[in-house]
Amino acid sequence: MTDTKAGVGTVRNDEPRTQDLEVVPVRNYGRWLAAAASLLALAGLVGSLAKNRNLHWDIIGDYLFAPLIFDGLTTTLWLTTAAMALGLGLGTLIAVMRLSSSPVLYGLATLFVWIFRGTPLLVQIIFWGYAAALYQYVKIGIPFTDVTFFQAETNALLTPAVAALLALGLNEAAYASEIVRAGIQSVDIGQAEAAHSLGMRPALTMRRIVLPQAMRVIIPPMGNETINMLKMTALVSVISAHDLMSNIQDVYAQNYQVIPLLVVASIWYLALVTLLSVPQAWLERRYGRGTARAGDVSVMNRMFGTAAGLLRKANKEAGR
Repeated sequence: MTDTKAGVGTVRNDEPRTQDLEVVPVRNYGRWLAAAASLLALAGLVGSLAKNRNLHWDIIGDYLFAPLIFDGLTTTLWLTTAAMALGLGLGTLIAVMRLSSSPVLYGLATLFVWIFRGTPLLVQIIFWGYAAALYQYVKIGIPFTDVTFFQAETNALLTPAVAALLALGLNEAAYASEIVRAGIQSVDIGQAEAAHSLGMRPALTMRRIVLPQAMRVIIPPMGNETINMLKMTALVSVISAHDLMSNIQDVYAQNYQVIPLLVVASIWYLALVTLLSVPQAWLERRYGRGTARAGDVSVMNRMFGTAAGLLRKANKEAGR
């Protein structure tokens, strides 16, 4: 054994090097017991549902891919896409109006958000569905005069699908405006000031400088709003908009198989939500580059990483 003195300390040459030490993770037996109990409970629930004759799995299989179901899915997807496009476009405009220095624009935008965010969506859907009871005709012309450029019956224009689109889109615009406003305010004011010093106009600055940076804050809640919109389309069944839930209700109103058909609807909604989660995760990673944390790794990546670590450990022990 050799000691080397350096200053007031002593370095022992026979001490083990750091790279030779084997790191042993802490054993958390409580976590393993909780996971085993959870899996056992889940297996029991799945087994109970699989053996339950009241579910009528044959009926579920008959209607899962029925043409009537696909017709409803088409309407549901169309309503989701169109309502989100309307809500995002109008919501961005309202957000800019709420950030405007004009008291008129700010007041109108605040009034819009107050009305459409403060009333239940179901009430708005029913209101647009029965708007003909308030106005029999839709007219476009010069106010306070008899000059009319366009006139049509309200029932002819506001079909159930159009009424559902207006209700969903306008309601979403109120929530989207707050999300976009929060994203815009998250961008440092110096970014806009620097763009203005270069001669860029406010509209161009907003479109080319501010909004691209605000997307990191806007994307996650907007993705959740899209998923929520897909599920909220089920509410338009109250005005018979022929979406997925409307067609499901028409079927079980005839054969009285409520639970099996609700299972069919749940399977399709879960499938669509799962598909929508994929582009949402990609967009979050795309606009969150440079800010993602280690804890943001997906569950699948964690599972593969754990399996690879166990495999490396096994190979290491086998080679000794």
